[in-house]
Amino acid sequence: MKIQLGVICIALAGTMFAKDTKEQMIHRINEASKVFQEVNSAEDKGIPRELLERAQCVGIIPGMKRAGFIVGGNYGKGVVVCRSNNANGWTGPAMIRVEGGSFGLQIGAGETDVVFIVMNQRGMEKLTQDKFTVGGDASAMAGPVGRSGSANTDAMMHAEILSYSRARGVFAGITLNGSTMRPEKDDNAELYGGPTTELDILTGKVRPPAVAQPLYSALNRYAPMKKTAQR
Repeated sequence: MKIQLGVICIALAGTMFAKDTKEQMIHRINEASKVFQEVNSAEDKGIPRELLERAQCVGIIPGMKRAGFIVGGNYGKGVVVCRSNNANGWTGPAMIRVEGGSFGLQIGAGETDVVFIVMNQRGMEKLTQDKFTVGGDASAMAGPVGRSGSANTDAMMHAEILSYSRARGVFAGITLNGSTMRPEKDDNAELYGGPTTELDILTGKVRPPAVAQPLYSALNRYAPMKKTAQR
């Protein structure tokens, strides 16, 4: 049973991380905008507004795959954007890949929507690397949820990344410690019409694509820039 599940996970991972078409990436951007809007539509259950106002970057992984029997794993593709002075208020979306493992009595498989917010410049710089480990190279915490979490936001400012998940309708803070994040270079090249770097995308040197407008609308509704991000 364990061997069979391991084979399935490897096969799924290989399919997941194949180069996507531009249409698939547009679908991913649209799904990311829906996830962000849905998790924040109820103010008493979403990410505290104060944190969103201060966030330097926002990452969304819609439908992150997870599977496990004794040893669990997770993997998925998503998008990340950072604050910008352009008309959208955000940089173009950079395609990222997240993968990692966990140990424990985990049985079953499914999909989880993951949202993470990067709270300062140091965290943003990690995103531009070829690969970094959450909780290792970048400090991370499970983010607080709803208005009740606002009282603890001062403590949360010390973390570079705050992360959340939604599964079966339940939205809560999670830790992504041990997961690795890296840019999807081939996907970014396909989306932007040629080779580009994560650094150029997330520092606003690449023109944001028009297809990302639904994502910008959701971000500007729930994460307006009212306070200077912590550096």
